[in-house]
Amino acid sequence: MRALIVTAVAAEADSVAAGLTPHPDPVTPEPRVLPWGSPRTKSGGGYRTSRRDLPGLAVDVLVGGVGPAAAAAATATALALADYSLVVSAGIGGGFQPAAPVGSLVVADAVVAADLGAETPDGFLDVQELGFGHSVHLPPAELAARAAEATGALLAPVLTVSTVTGTAAGAARLAARHPLAGAEAMEGFGVAEAAAAHGLPVLEIRAVSNAVGPRDRDAWRIGEALASLTAGFRALGPVLVHWGEHRHES
Repeated sequence: MRALIVTAVAAEADSVAAGLTPHPDPVTPEPRVLPWGSPRTKSGGGYRTSRRDLPGLAVDVLVGGVGPAAAAAATATALALADYSLVVSAGIGGGFQPAAPVGSLVVADAVVAADLGAETPDGFLDVQELGFGHSVHLPPAELAARAAEATGALLAPVLTVSTVTGTAAGAARLAARHPLAGAEAMEGFGVAEAAAAHGLPVLEIRAVSNAVGPRDRDAWRIGEALASLTAGFRALGPVLVHWGEHRHES
């Protein structure tokens, strides 16, 4: 079983990797850099990557950049250069209240492109309603359910947006269109699009750092969310191993 986990920024990747380190020492060894990875700079270059090996599971953790376009490009690059069984979009995000409070986890049962479409006099039409493709990717139902159970996460749609919601009116519009949504983030749908192009299943897990709604940086709890992400991946590792073994047998 080999999984690719895609995050937006290095802090998220470090939190994921910490959760996948079986027996972390007081000083955690530096992760190995994959041959095709290199530190990413503002002027371009490669992608920061690292490897974590657990019994029955090899995981490559990729820092792919912020937003669906960067995430899709980074994921597609990785998938073209190595063989994987599963792709995971992971990181922090906003939670819809009260279902997903700050510090909690959300596992996606649907990865939704929430603002890809057109505004019309009658309201928003997503790209699928416009006839230009699809706007939802569905993770394997059993895997998503097991992941949510193991991590104590809410199992709900996770919305991908290119512009983070920052007003009460914006949050209300999203909630009206997606009443079951648990969280919003900026990369999941891009990761899922690249995975689908390679015929691979996708999973998304988000740790909630703030409430979806009025932008209030003082209320964000990024450290708490990153700690939850680490704890989540500590619980998720065995689930991925079990799912990979079952998938291989079938």
